[in-house]
Amino acid sequence: MTTLTRSETRTPVGNSLTAGQLPKWMPWVLLAGALVLSGILFAIMNSSGDVAEFNIAGATFVGVVLFAIVLVILSSVVETRRRAADRLATVLVSVAFTIALLPLISLLFTVVVNGIARFDPTFFSYSMRNIVGEGGGAVHAIWGTLIVTGWATVISVPIGLMTSIYLVEYGRGRVAKLITFFVDVMTGIPSIVAGLFIVAVCALLFGPGLNTGFMGSLALSVLMIPVVVRSSEEMLRLVPNELREASYALGVPKWLTIVKVVLPTSIAGITTGIMLSISRVIGETAPLLLTAGFTQSLNMDAFDGPMMTLPVFVYDQFQNPGTNIPAALERAWAGALTLIIIVMALNLIARFVAKKFAPKFGR
Repeated sequence: MTTLTRSETRTPVGNSLTAGQLPKWMPWVLLAGALVLSGILFAIMNSSGDVAEFNIAGATFVGVVLFAIVLVILSSVVETRRRAADRLATVLVSVAFTIALLPLISLLFTVVVNGIARFDPTFFSYSMRNIVGEGGGAVHAIWGTLIVTGWATVISVPIGLMTSIYLVEYGRGRVAKLITFFVDVMTGIPSIVAGLFIVAVCALLFGPGLNTGFMGSLALSVLMIPVVVRSSEEMLRLVPNELREASYALGVPKWLTIVKVVLPTSIAGITTGIMLSISRVIGETAPLLLTAGFTQSLNMDAFDGPMMTLPVFVYDQFQNPGTNIPAALERAWAGALTLIIIVMALNLIARFVAKKFAPKFGR
């Protein structure tokens, strides 16, 4: 008697369509096809032929809606009624998500299309000194943004992190409630008020008319500190109390438990919160107009003289285009694109740091 092996007794698997189920790759193919078809349709409707005039938001929305309709119809024909209802709910959520993303998609497309023209070596190696028409670059603004934001981070992160540690680990009674209240109030302070506050303080200490990069850092730190406090506080509260109690049971003092157990456990979330606070202030213009001021030359000293930053550079190019308006607008768009790339790089670094230094738990 011949014994059938396991592979010989297995039921052959038929085609996914004949089995009453769409292949896993089908929704992605439908989505890509719908987006391509919608893009072609809107490209034909763009009579000017200018890429900047292409309606990316409309093309994305129409493509997603077309994908949703085709997928639901195909699912109702091929799959079961319950599966089709599940597909319908999924595509409704996807359409709602796409609607929420349309402003971001349109913004990124507009900035990239208009800013890519001046993304050249000259833009990243020259300043605007003695430039009134074409040419010039934003190297002074890029360095200014990095220096001002760097000093703001150096000021804000220790203060915000230690405040959050106090609120979570030590804070009790009226003092903690008072600190929490003032942090909430600072979260809603308009950015220009922070700039006016620093200008007023520096005017009292050093006299009026002073503009330095460090003053801009102080103004940004006023905006950063409450964000760092709030995000770090939430991350520290997520650390299980069992970890603290286990450390105390071994005789480890509280301060060492915070340094060796609590902070390493929450470092991923704290890093993300710090990067979010940097992204929150790196694009501020109003406080830097009042504190860091304007300059067309490269200044690497945050404590001596005005310092240009990318947000102020973009504002200056729009408001004071000089003798060549199209060239100034190209520099402004390129500055905006550079700022977006810096923010994206900071978020990628935050993800890398969070993944690299997050605690590894075994099973």
